[in-house]
Amino acid sequence: MIFKDYYKILGLETNKVTIDQIKVAYRDQAKKYHPDVNQTSGMSEERFKDINEAYKILSNPATKRKYDRSWNSKIKKKKAKKKQKVETTGSFWKDFLGILLGDNLVQKEKKQKAKQAKVKVKGENIETDIEISIEEAYYGANKKISLRAVDGKMKQIDVKIPAGILENEKIRLIGLGKNGQNGGKNGDLLIKVKMDQKSGLKLIGYDLSTSLKITPWEAALGTKVQMNLLGEDVNIIVPPCTSSGEAICVEEMGYKDGKGKRGNLYIEICIVLPKRMKKEEKKLYEALQKMDTYHPRDAILEIN
Repeated sequence: MIFKDYYKILGLETNKVTIDQIKVAYRDQAKKYHPDVNQTSGMSEERFKDINEAYKILSNPATKRKYDRSWNSKIKKKKAKKKQKVETTGSFWKDFLGILLGDNLVQKEKKQKAKQAKVKVKGENIETDIEISIEEAYYGANKKISLRAVDGKMKQIDVKIPAGILENEKIRLIGLGKNGQNGGKNGDLLIKVKMDQKSGLKLIGYDLSTSLKITPWEAALGTKVQMNLLGEDVNIIVPPCTSSGEAICVEEMGYKDGKGKRGNLYIEICIVLPKRMKKEEKKLYEALQKMDTYHPRDAILEIN
């Protein structure tokens, strides 16, 4: 059975690497050899399988230790012998060049090799929140956020809110995170979306919920009310004898569901009275009280 050099498959020269460095190397190789991206090479699919297999073994500390024992005996020893042979052959020329050109050339070569031996490490991601209105989330918007940069100065960043984004979804701005090391890529900026539901409009899944205040006579006789929600005029028909707390459903007037349709709009009825009544209004209520035979608390008393 052919022994696979998983470190070489991930583009690593040594097994003296951390799990984070293995993850970075895996992402770079997976992106490079993914069959959907690298369609010109017929071997990309097989190479992609080897990359996933290498990551599965090396990203787990237990399986990595077990694999390293075989790797040290089969790969590391061969590398050491090859390196020793090359160094022995080249030592004469290095000494000769050192005599002719001085030690600066040798030192420069050593520094260059040390630099190349360092593994590229991607910078850490930065996470923050942004609060937007439901209308901004529905239609999309351009916003600005302020973040403190590495040098301590405040930096303004433009953020494009995609239409139809949901609560707690994240917007990724590539390369705006912490700086990478050893030539590695910068991290990303992840912005979690929070919905401002203080306006009385709430988002529950893909459904919208709000309340509508009406007078007692509107509740008794029924009425038609026009509301403006998400920039649209919606006609609400309140049927006669509607009680406070009842909900009216307007189908497909809610939030985008991502499939070309919309959720529903639920409107909770709230019956309100004026703070002060005119004498004529009071007389009408008193007359209604005398002639009315409806007692809503009778059902409660029967239960008790």
